[in-house]
Amino acid sequence: MLTLFDLPHSPFCLPIKRALEALKVPFHVEDVPNWDRRKVIEASGGAYYGVPMLTDDGRAIYESAPDSQDIAGYIDKTFAGGKLFPKEFDGLHDIVIRYLENEVEDATFRATDAHYVNSISDPVARIMVLRHKERKFGRGCLEQWKANLAELRAGARSHFARFDAMLQHKPYLFGDRPVYADFLLWGIVGNYTWQHWNEVPADLKALQEWRTRMDAFVF
Repeated sequence: MLTLFDLPHSPFCLPIKRALEALKVPFHVEDVPNWDRRKVIEASGGAYYGVPMLTDDGRAIYESAPDSQDIAGYIDKTFAGGKLFPKEFDGLHDIVIRYLENEVEDATFRATDAHYVNSISDPVARIMVLRHKERKFGRGCLEQWKANLAELRAGARSHFARFDAMLQHKPYLFGDRPVYADFLLWGIVGNYTWQHWNEVPADLKALQEWRTRMDAFVF
C-alpha cells in the first residue's frame, strides 16, 4: 500500500498528491499536523520528520536534501515511466523547478501563512506553529507579513505573470502535457489560494485556464 504523509495545504505536498491522482495510482493519505510530526518520524524509523513523505510497502521515500526531487523521482520511475521528468527537457526543467521551489514559493507562502496560523483553532497547536515560524523567520514575522500583504501579493503576481506569459503559447509549461514543474506550480498556486485567502489575479487568464486543465488532468 502506498501512503502519502501529507500536510493538506503544503505547496510541496499538493503536487505529489495531484501527480498520483493524475497517474491513477491508488494511495492512502495520512494527514500530519504541522505541530506534530510523530507519524512521519515513526514511519521513517526516525530518519525524517518533514512532509511530504511516501511509504511503499513499508519503505520510506523522502527528500535526501533541501533541493532534491527524490519523492517525485520515485513516482516518475515507479509509476509514470518518465512522463514527469522527460529527458528532452533536462536542464531547463531543472532550472524551472529550482525557480519555483525557491523564488516563487518564497514569494507566496508568507501571504498564506499570514492567515493560516491564526486559523488553527487549538491554542497549543497554534502557538507551536507560531514558535516554529518565529524561530525561522524572526519574532513578529506574522504581524509583519499581515502588514505587508499588498506587497507580498504584488511579488507573487510578478512571478505568476511569467508563467502566464509562457502559457499563452502552449497548454502546459513545456508543451502538450504536464511535467513535474506543472504539478509543482499547481501546488504553489493551491497553497497561495488556500481557503481563498489570496487569489490569482483575474487578468492572468492563461494561468487561470491552465489551472483548470491541471485540476482535471489524467495521463
